[in-house]
Amino acid sequence: MQSEKRKNLLLVILIATSVLTISLTFYFYQVFFSPNTMVESDQTYMLKIPTNAVYKQVANQLYDDKVINDAVSFGFVAKVLGYQEDVKPGLYKVDPKMSNLDLVRMLRSGRQVPVKVTFNNVRTKEDLAEKITANLEVTQEQFLEMIQDSVYIRKFDFEEETVMSMFIPNTYEFWWNTSPDALFDRMYKEYEAFWTEERKQKAQALGLTQKEVSTLASIVQAESQKSDERPKISGVYLNRMKLGMPLQADPTLVYATGDFTLKRILNVHKAIESPYNTYKYAGLPPGPINLPDINSLNAVLNTEKHDYLYFCAKEDFSGYHAFASNYDDHMNNARRYQKALNAANIF
Repeated sequence: MQSEKRKNLLLVILIATSVLTISLTFYFYQVFFSPNTMVESDQTYMLKIPTNAVYKQVANQLYDDKVINDAVSFGFVAKVLGYQEDVKPGLYKVDPKMSNLDLVRMLRSGRQVPVKVTFNNVRTKEDLAEKITANLEVTQEQFLEMIQDSVYIRKFDFEEETVMSMFIPNTYEFWWNTSPDALFDRMYKEYEAFWTEERKQKAQALGLTQKEVSTLASIVQAESQKSDERPKISGVYLNRMKLGMPLQADPTLVYATGDFTLKRILNVHKAIESPYNTYKYAGLPPGPINLPDINSLNAVLNTEKHDYLYFCAKEDFSGYHAFASNYDDHMNNARRYQKALNAANIF
């Protein structure tokens, strides 16, 4: 009888242990492998983890933004896999129905997604700061502080007036948490990649340094939105430089005034005391007046050879220019343009 009771007790214990084991196994399976993200099936959630963030910040953000359903199970898996002590900053893509295991493994490995950084149509360092940092952890203030630091930019062989030349407008891929130093290093690397041996030789043949190419390209870009006539405009300025004539480029006066809404250059503007006043001082100004794009840089490097010394807007308002090799022809072109302006009541 006693033996029978013992057998029954052992059976009960065995059954209870089995049930408990199955329950725990199922629970842990659920904790590790069941979906725990509540992202909509047709959407993704981009998780930004700042530099020096700790686990609690990450967990709170995921829960507060209703990205994870069960914060406790997520925390358990994060603890087991050692993620709580090894948070990696960056931008992470959280997909629908991710399990805790998948989510933690992704975050622990630092498997973030790159962001695209695009900047063009830039006039000033402030414009560049706004555009280049738009999708990065780096702030506009951090970027401006560095690009205006004459000691720092000297390591790239640039000065305050020429440093904009280092940034070649394009679309680049970065990690969201790229540091300010790494951002500048990457831009210098892209600058060096742009300046191939062929481009350097073309600049040398024109008698220009790389920085001077950028400066002239910025003027050419400001003069015309028509990319196909930029090499011709570049030729005009290079012809003037060879003769020692002032460039007399209106966009440089606009830059000198700091008023980019200025539409007409008057005599008062031509008297401005500034190294960017190309009516007053011959040669190129100290640096670019905007951020020249690749098309404008190539326009200078592939300057059209001709004998033109003047150009003015065409009277058909096409955006193109009429070119002349002597002052009389230029004035005739200018009068035709002025007559068209008067007829159209444009002042």
